[in-house]
Amino acid sequence: MDLPQIFKAYDIRGLVPDELDEEAARRIGAAFARFVDSGPIAVGRDCRESSPSLAAALIDGITSQGVDVDDLGMITTDMVYFAAGALDRPGAMITASHNPRGYNGIKLSLAGAAPVGAESGLVEIQETAAAGLPPVGTTGIVRQRDVLAGYIDHVLAVSDGESVGPLRVIADGGNGVAGVALPSVFDRIPAVLRGMYLDPDGTFPNHHPDPLRPENLIDLEAEMRERGADLGVAFDGDADRAFFIDEELRPLPGSTVTAIVARWFLARHPGAMVVHNLICSRAVPESIIAAGGVPVRTRVGHSYIKAVMKDSGAVFGGEHSGHYYFKDNYRADSGILAMLVLLRVMTDDGRPLSEIRREFEPYAQSGEINITVSDQVRSTEAVAQRFADGESDLLDGLTISWEDRWFNLRPSNTEPVLRLNVEGPDAESVADIVSAVRTILED
Repeated sequence: MDLPQIFKAYDIRGLVPDELDEEAARRIGAAFARFVDSGPIAVGRDCRESSPSLAAALIDGITSQGVDVDDLGMITTDMVYFAAGALDRPGAMITASHNPRGYNGIKLSLAGAAPVGAESGLVEIQETAAAGLPPVGTTGIVRQRDVLAGYIDHVLAVSDGESVGPLRVIADGGNGVAGVALPSVFDRIPAVLRGMYLDPDGTFPNHHPDPLRPENLIDLEAEMRERGADLGVAFDGDADRAFFIDEELRPLPGSTVTAIVARWFLARHPGAMVVHNLICSRAVPESIIAAGGVPVRTRVGHSYIKAVMKDSGAVFGGEHSGHYYFKDNYRADSGILAMLVLLRVMTDDGRPLSEIRREFEPYAQSGEINITVSDQVRSTEAVAQRFADGESDLLDGLTISWEDRWFNLRPSNTEPVLRLNVEGPDAESVADIVSAVRTILED
């Protein structure tokens, strides 16, 4: 059986509609059970229409190898990470995260919430799944397990969330699975929640669950404009990622949130290391250094960041895309935990978020721009030749740097596009680089 598309991304996301069917999920379950060679395995799923049947098939594959399963039901991805960490067992989550309605996939983790990446078992699992495994004769046992209460205790302990002030929060769940946990979190803290689209619905009737797209923030911004709030939060489909809006209705880039949260942790862990990916603003490492910490630059992607955090002992890690990782959360990302820490920052500081953010945003940024190309390698080489006067590195794609500006050009793993991120001292300099790179790629 050929499973190339399912394994294109680092965490087995089915990024092509209908590519992940029940037979593929069953094979992956069996291969994952054989790979980890222990149980039980914690299995969760999001609210997509295909998720129940795919989860059942995945569980069938796991138990066919004599391995037991803790069936967590419909939950958030970071709740699966919590189960994998707190219970010290492998985890699997059926989800396509922020992808469109017809998509689905699987995220895998090892015991302790350690990631499964290309260099830590993904290739072996792919090969075993493609070949197929017969049942071993002894069928594993499936047990229903509810981890919500333990998860809430955990995220509140990591963030000291019960000490937040009576802030007003409007949260848009996008009809993903954030609503499984969010109301129960706010039942435990003084902050006041007004929820939008918190009912899980895999048809996503209100808008697409990708908070990085401005059109998906329109309803949240309108609600904040009408009712007023100290913080707006938009979650993606599986709630491992959160996007924030200040009280002036201005979205916060992931770099800004990373810098703000990093300073909060460094006040509690002086001299600690903080990981950031290479797309983050230069303001991130500069803020980390100013707060007495040590910045660690890494590639884009959760498996890389988690590995670097483990090796370095970093207390926190952030990505431009809204993924935030916490040492005390088994180095896993969590949108709800990021929200709680940001509320703690706002409570401790006392100023509106629009004022807090100013010191962390000294530069202009383009945001991520996707440019379709026919040949990723040749196109990147052409850009490198054009900007040979800058300092270049190839940690992840092509990064060209000068004293006061930089850009990164990375190939997508799943589409014929290059992803461009630019930063400079002002909007004009950023626009100039974007225009120059576009011209080269179009030619």
